[in-house]
Formats: sequence, structure tokens, C-alpha cells
Amino acid sequence: MELGDSVRRQLDGLDLAGDKPLIICDVDEVVVHFIQSLEAHLEANGCWLEPSSFALNGNVRHKHNDEPVSGTKLGELLFGCFDARTRVMDAIDGAVDALLELGRHTEIVMLTNLPEDYLDDMVENLRGHGLTYPVVANSGHKGPAVKVLTDDLAHAAVFIDDSPNNIKSVGEWCPETHLIHFLPDQRFARHVPPMDGVALRTDNWTDARDYISTLVGSSGAPEGP
Repeated sequence: MELGDSVRRQLDGLDLAGDKPLIICDVDEVVVHFIQSLEAHLEANGCWLEPSSFALNGNVRHKHNDEPVSGTKLGELLFGCFDARTRVMDAIDGAVDALLELGRHTEIVMLTNLPEDYLDDMVENLRGHGLTYPVVANSGHKGPAVKVLTDDLAHAAVFIDDSPNNIKSVGEWCPETHLIHFLPDQRFARHVPPMDGVALRTDNWTDARDYISTLVGSSGAPEGP
């Protein structure tokens, strides 16, 4: 899989010093509450989310008959949620403080699969929470983008994401990267078995912060592979 032109352009435009460990962090369901926002949007539009698997397709249902919405309707609901709520999504407990603390000794890039049309809204959301790290709108699995970010890095790299597909992709493309599988919503986490190669699986930022702090040390130098 090759990077799209837009993702490549965004990555090429980053101004990273490369002299510290690097944290590459997802946004939705890792830093901000996407599912919470989506469920509020679904409720306002006569639908609800059944957490019967780690997927949206087939689990978004009409309230009046419990039938799954069509693929077209699901797309309309998702983009409606992006339109209405990307700028106002609440931060996940501990995310902001942890990233600000870690950012003293690392470089941080936010790598999201939010459609690029909503990138400015997400940047504003994160700035409102006090996070001013660069944000890249990726498309597809994240392994290729993370490889670009880590290829010439002489320090430890950490990747944080909730998606099993992205964790697997980065593990395959960047086997030296430390993988944190962040699953804050147990309704969905219960459907995801432990994955090979994951350094830490957690539902909270205390664990994630402590793991990364131990990895990089207070000076920012990696303490182990």
C-alpha cells in the first residue's frame, strides 16, 4: 500500500527535529470521545449504536424497529456527526495532562483517520484542550505513514491507537515501534482479543503515560527496545 498524495504532502510538511523519542497518537477514542459524540448524534437522529462487535457497519440501528441502517444512511450519519461535533468533542480523562507531560521529553504527532475536510475542525478542538501538536489526516491503514515518520528516527517510537487494524498495520510496517493498544470503552474492547506485538493494552492514560515515561526516561533517551 502506498501513501496517498495528500498524506504524503502532510507528512512532508511536518517540522520535526528528530532529536527526541516520537509519540504517534490517534485522536478519536484515544484523545477525544468519538463514540460518545456519535451516540449523541445518533440519538438526535432516531438511531442508536449496538455494541455487539468492534464495528459500526451493521451496529447502527433505527430506534423505531431496531433494523440496521443502510450503508448510505450510515455514511450520512457519520458525516453529519463530523460536521456537528468534531470541534466540540470532549477529551478522554487524563489524555491532555498525559500528553503535555510526555511532550516535555518527546515529539508528538497526532495521526487520525478523520476525513481531511474536517482536519481544521479537529485541530481547533485539540487546541481548545491545550494540545498544539501537529495533526495529520491519514487515509487507510497507518503503517505506511508511521514508517515515513520513523524511518530515520534514532530514538524510540511509540504508536497509540484503538483500531486493531492500525495496530496490526504498524506492527508489520514498523516492527521496532512500541505499540499501545488503547481501548477505553469496554463495550467494544471485549470483542478484541489480545494482539501479538503489543507492548501495552490499556483503557486509561495513567498506564499509557507511565509506560512511555519509563521507556524514554526523564531525559528523553530510550531505555530499551
